[in-house]
Amino acid sequence: MTSASGHIEQLAINTIRTLSMDAVEAAASGHPGTPMSLAPVAYLLFSEVLRYDPENPQWPNRDRFVLSCGHASMLLFSVLHLAGVRQLGPDGQPSDQPAVPLDDIRNFRQLHSRCPGHPEYRHTTGVETTTGPLGQGAGNSVGMAIASRWLAARYNRPDCQLFDFRVYALCSDGDVMEGVGSEAASLAGHLRLSNLCWIYDDNGITIEGRTDLAFSEDVAMRFQAYGWNVVKVPDVNDLAALRAAIASFHQTTDRPTLIIVRSIIGYGAPNKQNSHEAHGAPLGQSEVRLAKRAYGWPEDEKFLVPEEVREHFRQTLGQRGKQVYSQWQAKFQQYQQSYPDLAEQLLMIQQGKLPEGWDADIPAFPADAKGMASRASSGKVLNAVAKRIPWMLGGSADLAPSNNSRITAEGAGDFSATDYGGRNLHFGV
Repeated sequence: MTSASGHIEQLAINTIRTLSMDAVEAAASGHPGTPMSLAPVAYLLFSEVLRYDPENPQWPNRDRFVLSCGHASMLLFSVLHLAGVRQLGPDGQPSDQPAVPLDDIRNFRQLHSRCPGHPEYRHTTGVETTTGPLGQGAGNSVGMAIASRWLAARYNRPDCQLFDFRVYALCSDGDVMEGVGSEAASLAGHLRLSNLCWIYDDNGITIEGRTDLAFSEDVAMRFQAYGWNVVKVPDVNDLAALRAAIASFHQTTDRPTLIIVRSIIGYGAPNKQNSHEAHGAPLGQSEVRLAKRAYGWPEDEKFLVPEEVREHFRQTLGQRGKQVYSQWQAKFQQYQQSYPDLAEQLLMIQQGKLPEGWDADIPAFPADAKGMASRASSGKVLNAVAKRIPWMLGGSADLAPSNNSRITAEGAGDFSATDYGGRNLHFGV
């Protein structure tokens, strides 16, 4: 790393930190500590790693970033602003307006702002899923990884590989404590979803105090038992170690990856860092000034975004995103010529449309004194529709034989680690 590159990296990281602090302070509410500590992770993912085009934030093969610790929303809003993500219009197409203008950051947690207290899907372009209830985003990320594998199995062809996107989820102590996180992690390991990476912020702090008040398990051993590749990064500020951990994820082809990152919550705030006081409340003006001083930042400046940071993101994520998007578009045009029927299916999936005649085979159920169990009629309807919609898939928590929810159409099969093209998902109880 050269001195110049090190300077712009640190400047960008500190921009994320100070935007987050200033927004929470202006709102007199929010969670500043995690954005301050995890700014290096967000910076590295968006500037160097994600295959993502900020000018086309809905293209199907983009990498997904999920902020499962949704309370740290300013981390995401800050990086979406710096990345220059475009706002989607009412027609679902990107406009020439930013998804997260600086004025919306100034109005964090205020009515009509695109920066609510927790990220909300379809409220803010660039937010892949609504998060806040801990564990929810982690579970969503497993579903996204399943979707990537299913799309690849069903629609990729030897001469045209359309789908290979990866999913990155940023998880807190609360996410790995929550039951839904455990269940999702177990399933991901069972399915060997090597396109899934969770980055666990091991900061040792919860709202009530140290995590060891209620949590003392060995998370690394638990995830190894789930069948995950586990990598540890002792210091979140060590970008080289973060790069090596992400490289381990990319090189692992038979299991998901958990990167355990040690961080100091509220990093840089001399009186509140590494304590629960930095977690869920504004730092206070004096502490904000001291933190900015520690960063070498102008203490009296609020919502400062150096132009060189914007340019840095344009030259990194912006240029990379344009390239991968244009390459994918060229592939899809080739695909449309070679496989027009499959291409039409993909367009309908993307547009949320159904094929003509999708309901043509739904049976009628005349009045009958004996009646029919609703699970029986439901199963008949389900399969009548599934036959007409080949991209319909699902599961029913180990109850398919009981509630007739199994898709029996020809070639439906089971989704598994050895066959990602199946339409019946099994995820246990």
